[in-house]
Formats: sequence, C-alpha cells, structure tokens
Amino acid sequence: MINYILNKLFYALLTLFGVVTVIFFLFNVLPGDPAQMMLGQNEDSQQLAIIKQKYGFDKPITVQFGYYVNDLSPLSFHSLNPKDYTFLRKGKYTATSLFKIGETQVVLKLPYLRESFTKQGKKVSSVLAETLPNTFVLAVSAIIIAIIIGVILGIISALYKDTFIDKSIQFLSTIGMSVPSFFSAILFAWIFGYLLHKYTHLEMTGSLYELDDFGEAMHIKWKNLILPAIVLGIRPLAVVIQLMRNSLLEVFNQDFIRTARAKGLTEFQIIRKHAVKNALNPVVTAISGWFASMLAGAVFVEYVFGWNGLGKEIVNALNTLDLPVIMGSVLIIALLFIIINIFVDIIYAWLDPKVKLQ
Repeated sequence: MINYILNKLFYALLTLFGVVTVIFFLFNVLPGDPAQMMLGQNEDSQQLAIIKQKYGFDKPITVQFGYYVNDLSPLSFHSLNPKDYTFLRKGKYTATSLFKIGETQVVLKLPYLRESFTKQGKKVSSVLAETLPNTFVLAVSAIIIAIIIGVILGIISALYKDTFIDKSIQFLSTIGMSVPSFFSAILFAWIFGYLLHKYTHLEMTGSLYELDDFGEAMHIKWKNLILPAIVLGIRPLAVVIQLMRNSLLEVFNQDFIRTARAKGLTEFQIIRKHAVKNALNPVVTAISGWFASMLAGAVFVEYVFGWNGLGKEIVNALNTLDLPVIMGSVLIIALLFIIINIFVDIIYAWLDPKVKLQ
C-alpha cells in the first residue's frame, strides 16, 4: 500500500509539472500586458516599469517560468537581494528558512499562487479559499443526490428489466444525459424560482452565504443550495442509473448469485449482501470522475444561480483576463483530480478483493 501511494505521488508530481508548464505557456502567449492590466487606467511609464520589475515581467519567458515554478514549489530558492523578484518578502510568502548558499537561501514554504490582477493585490490563495468551499458543498450535495437516487433507480430498473418501469427510467435518464447543464439551470430557475416561487419559496439566484436584511452579517441560506445541487446532479444521476442497471444485470448472471438463490436467500438479501457491492465498481469510477469534474464544470450552474463558487470566479477571471486566478484555479482542479483518482483506487481494493494495489 505504501509503495503504491508513493508511486502514485511520484506520477502525480510529474502530472502537475506538466499541467503547470502547459497553463503557464498557454496563458502567457495571450495578447495583453499583465502589468498594464494591474495598473488599469492609472498606467504611466514609470509605474509600468516598477510593476514589471516587481513581478518579473521584464524577464525572458523562460526565466518567468522558472520564477513561477519556484513560487509553487514547497522547497524553493530565494535571493538575498531585496531588488530581486525572488527576495523573501514578508506578506508575500509563508516560509521557513532552512539554510543559505552564497547569496541564495533555501526555504520551506506554502505554494505561492501569486496575486490577482483585478482585486487590488489580493492573493489567489485567498480568492480560492473563499470560493472553493462553496463549490465543494455544491458538488458534494449534487453527487449525494446522484448516488442515492441513481443507485435506487438503477436497482429498480434492473429488477424490472424490459417492463414499463424499466423503459420509463431509461427514458428519463437519457433525457438527463442529453440536456445541457446551462439549459437545465435556466429552466429550473424559471420554473421553481419564478413561476412556482409562491409554493416552493425558492429564489432564482442566491449563494450559500448572504447578507441579512439589515446588511450587517452573513448568514447561511441552505434553501439556495436546493436548485443548483439538483441541476448539477442531473447528468451524473443519469449516468449512475445506466451503469448500476447494466452492472447489476451482469452480476445477476454470475454463479455466486445462482448459489445464493439455491441456498434459499430472499431476493432482497441477495441484492443487499452480494449483488450491489459487486456491481458498484463501474459506479465508483463514474462518480469519481463526475465529482472531480463537478468542481471544475459547475461554471454554468454557478453563474446562472449566482452561486459564489469557483466556477463563477473562473468566469469572472476569464472576462477580466485575471490570469493568476485562472491558472491557480486550473492547478487546484488538477490536484483534486489526482487526489480523487488515488482515493478511488483504494476504494476499488475494498469493494473487490480481486483488485490488488501493486
């Protein structure tokens, strides 16, 4: 197990380095000067030169890439010259100095994702810390809805194979997979937040935390979670239904199910103790992929419902070309994908003893 995790972590680092390389060069070939974006309308030649020197924009692109990797690395190298970009400034890095090599010191620090271009020097890590938890709550709620309802409907569909019930469930799941999330979001917001507002008491837009009527304090409004969580969970719900049904039908044809029936076990006991657990492997695969993609793909749902999460922040950053926020968001999403994949492999070993962690 330990060797497996270490091996996965090694490949995870290689993957992250590849992601860092791609997003850095991808976003740095875009037209526009980052220093000008930061200054906005207050731009002048002297301030522009100062900003470029402070953030290393006056250096060649390869040197800037080295600075970026150094900022992200927990073990990094920093100049003792206050004029250099890599100087260990207070408030910029959260670090502990280890030792010095000439005019350079080696430090252990938290990854530095730089500062937002449009939020007056606010750290990207702070922006992500404010938005990622909201997206995480939304994604977890949506995936719970998808798992519970999807597994139940998948079992019912398999038990009543080729009947009207089975065909109805399959028809609904096909529609769920076909309808785009942004269309579902608009439709649900209009129907349940506007037309039926008198009965549902749900709003068309709203986030997890909102100001009270006096504008003095933030309060949690759980009802704002209902519509976006349902909309975000529709497509994975449809996938879970299909996978659970097909996987369960395959398991029903296995020899150990016939043996269980020969022993006199009831259908409920067979499903609960034997069939469901063995049919969950493809469902776990789908859920892991969908959960990771929800953290990245909740953009349209969050934007339509005004949910202050990572997806909405990415849209705003794209509109304003706030490159550090975009790059930091992509890195966080890539890291979450890797962590979830490792976690899923471990779950496989628990669900199926035939799966060995090598």
